[in-house]
Amino acid sequence: MTPLLRSHGYTVTVAGNGREALDAFERERPDLVILDLGLPDMDGSEVCRRVRERADTPILILSARGVEKDKVAALDQGADDYVTKPFGPEELMARVRAALRRSLGREGTLHGQLTRGDLTIDFDRRRVHRGELEIRLTPKEFELLTLLVTHAGRVLTHRTILKAIWGTHGIDQPEHLRVLMGQLRKKIEPDPAGPRYLLTEPWVGYRFADEPD
Repeated sequence: MTPLLRSHGYTVTVAGNGREALDAFERERPDLVILDLGLPDMDGSEVCRRVRERADTPILILSARGVEKDKVAALDQGADDYVTKPFGPEELMARVRAALRRSLGREGTLHGQLTRGDLTIDFDRRRVHRGELEIRLTPKEFELLTLLVTHAGRVLTHRTILKAIWGTHGIDQPEHLRVLMGQLRKKIEPDPAGPRYLLTEPWVGYRFADEPD
């Protein structure tokens, strides 16, 4: 992986374990952290948590663990993306580019307009258009769309979304999110059964496509 990254012009610092990784992070403050969960001295999710406590640096998890609970744990600890081994070099580089793009454009509050494909979102006026058609969203639908767009390309777990929209009392009511997502897809997706904007990470959560097809 290191030769691949360097061949694309990236400067790479390699750490052999979790403690070395945390020391290197404090010393160099990289633009991106690529982290394996299987470290010899501590679990990678713990490294992820400690990095996230210090900075908003994007974290890309690489792991042979494809189990749902491992993905959810890493994402809940602050990871931006999760790639299961084995993966192709082009997929990895696409994920790296997307993570860096999101980091450079990250803002606390979205303003103005955002256009993705034929979808235009006006955050100041709280209006959404698909082509020339204005789509009327409920406040909750717009809140869900804004939350996902704010983290475009990043998988948000069900728990994260439920807490953000309904508060801590909504964490144990995932059916609310399923219904709301279904309503939103029917309004903004050209084909709700084959969404291009609001994508599902099975059993984990949802993400807004950074580059819709």
